[in-house]
Amino acid sequence: MAHDKHDGKHDIAKTHSPLPTATDPRRRSLLKAGFGATLLPVGGSLLLSACASDDDDDDATPGPGAPAPQPEPEPQPKNVSSFAVAVLPDTQFYSRYATDAENQQFMRKYGSEPFKAQTQWVADHAKSLSIPFLIHLGDVVDQQGKPDQWKVADAAMKILEDARVPYSILAGNHDVILDRDYVDASSQASATDAQRNLAVEPYLQTFGAERAKQQATFGGRDPSGFHEYHVFQAEGQKFMVLSLSWRISDAALAWANQVIRANPSLPVILVNHQLLNIDKDGVTPLEVPYGLMLWDKLIRDNDQIFMTLNGHYHGAAHLTKTNAFGNPVEEMVVDYQMAYQGGNGLMRLYEFDLSNNEIRVLSFSPWVPQKPKGTLNTFDQAVLTGANEQFTIKMDFAKRFGGFNKDFKAAAPTHTALVEQARALILANYTDPAATEQKPAADSEDYPQVSGTLAHWRFFGGADGQPVQVGEVVADRTGLNPVRRASLNVDGVAGAQLGDVVWSNDHHYLSAAPGSVRFLNTDKNTARMSYFTTGTAAALNAETAPNGYTVEAFIKIDRDWTASRHAWMNIMTRDGKRGALPGFSGGDPESPPLLFAVSSLREIQWEVVPERTGTREAKTNWSGEIIADKWLHVAIVNDNATHETILYIEGAPVLRNASDAPGLATLAADMPWIIGAGSWDGARADGFFGSIGEVRIVGQALSPAQWLTARKR
Repeated sequence: MAHDKHDGKHDIAKTHSPLPTATDPRRRSLLKAGFGATLLPVGGSLLLSACASDDDDDDATPGPGAPAPQPEPEPQPKNVSSFAVAVLPDTQFYSRYATDAENQQFMRKYGSEPFKAQTQWVADHAKSLSIPFLIHLGDVVDQQGKPDQWKVADAAMKILEDARVPYSILAGNHDVILDRDYVDASSQASATDAQRNLAVEPYLQTFGAERAKQQATFGGRDPSGFHEYHVFQAEGQKFMVLSLSWRISDAALAWANQVIRANPSLPVILVNHQLLNIDKDGVTPLEVPYGLMLWDKLIRDNDQIFMTLNGHYHGAAHLTKTNAFGNPVEEMVVDYQMAYQGGNGLMRLYEFDLSNNEIRVLSFSPWVPQKPKGTLNTFDQAVLTGANEQFTIKMDFAKRFGGFNKDFKAAAPTHTALVEQARALILANYTDPAATEQKPAADSEDYPQVSGTLAHWRFFGGADGQPVQVGEVVADRTGLNPVRRASLNVDGVAGAQLGDVVWSNDHHYLSAAPGSVRFLNTDKNTARMSYFTTGTAAALNAETAPNGYTVEAFIKIDRDWTASRHAWMNIMTRDGKRGALPGFSGGDPESPPLLFAVSSLREIQWEVVPERTGTREAKTNWSGEIIADKWLHVAIVNDNATHETILYIEGAPVLRNASDAPGLATLAADMPWIIGAGSWDGARADGFFGSIGEVRIVGQALSPAQWLTARKR
């Protein structure tokens, strides 16, 4: 996301790549067994004492009758003064897909729900793990106008209330009626808390001020009721959590500044739904206009704010900035909603170790170990160990807080590291499923060739970097449906050139096809695009797949993809206007009957009108946000027996799937299939920007062992 140029005053930023990882509990045994060394406490420090002999005359072999050497005892974990804060990133899909309207996907498949599993785990372990407080990062629900989603969230958070575990909560963009992003200073005139009709906002009806006041830590809310602060005590010290909802007004910013001034000795954790983003690589922190506005108007000149937390952006990243007092502010974004199962119950613990002057971060799921063993797959991870998921922040608390609290100090040590205790609890009697070994193809024919294949296009054969000629044919392995590069600048296309589609040797590591085609220079605003099309007499044009189907594609979105130029680009479609289908009653009648596309949020969209008589509308599968510049295998499996259509990304089933969508409607036998573009109201539109390696369509539901990512047996 682009952002306005900032003046840069007092905001020296440091990215963390790679970040230091938390201590591996196996390290001690590795040191002893692997290096012949023991850690010995000497005067409060640790020295590495070698066990091997030196070159003097001492005989290392015990004499006759001498006792056998005893192994050194392993050092015992030291007690520390610390506490842990639990953090719930965006729970929107947990609230949505636990409702009857979404077929109770969690309970039906797993017998439990991730949102309740998270809050119950905190309720169960708050005392033993010294968790005085929980922070929710917003997007409590996915669709604010659906009361049943609020009921799911209400029940999950009530678990904390019943256990008397205090928490803060805030409204994300999905929790407010008008969701409009911040662009620049002029944005403050609309869509903030100041412009809302407070009497009708669902967030305030479920999580209003009266409910918040029941928290023992509650300090107050601003006049709008959207922003709140809490003060909790741990290890003899007090901390403030200042929690700001989506699109704060200038008046509420003044309130937030006043709250800090009224509590001048408290270290402050600032919580907001949107503040720090993640760059295209999925790792590097990226600042955005709204976060920079908060930095200028709230964070930079309030030394008490030492840490910020936000969700909204999918993934995790960490940025250290320097405030106007020359002190570090640790900014962190974490949001798992686009991971497997809408986040798979993943959450965080932040352990504030006052004895060792560090903050230890653990990212984990209390839900995964609860899931029935037979449902687990390689995407189920109970503890995340990536550099942006498990790390330690060094912070001399007394020094960092010295400018406003000279009496800050650690309490007497009473317990061992809390994140290690939590890790042990999560992994007790649980082991992550073994990763399935997947082998690259031995040659171009090393893939399962299955019966019922309707079409299979493999885009390779030309010289790397050279244009695909207009009219050049790419064969269909069935021999029935070859595609050719379409003529330039027809059917509404403008500005297309020969070099807009080129051959490439690049391909997904599991694709047996040793190449791809790359679509360049696509721009939806000027209607510039290039594509491939079947002939009007191709057998596939009339196909409706009445017995189910599997569609597979290897794709890579170009690294320079932007929503403004490439949103809703099509990987594949079939021509025609779905509004002309008998019985069609849904939206966008100008759209084609099939859309295999990429949304404005870089989600994979599979949307089809079923092949049935009577009233019908389009049914849609959605993935989470996918990373640009990375090869992906996408599979859509329509099972005629289960009546489900499931979308898989790199083998992982997505959460937002469709049911009762038999077959693939077509308007006429002469309506072609298109690779690399779509249509709108009969004109060519929404060209693809990136690479396509293979596309296969099979007239039956295939198992993963039959996909193009498997090997020939």
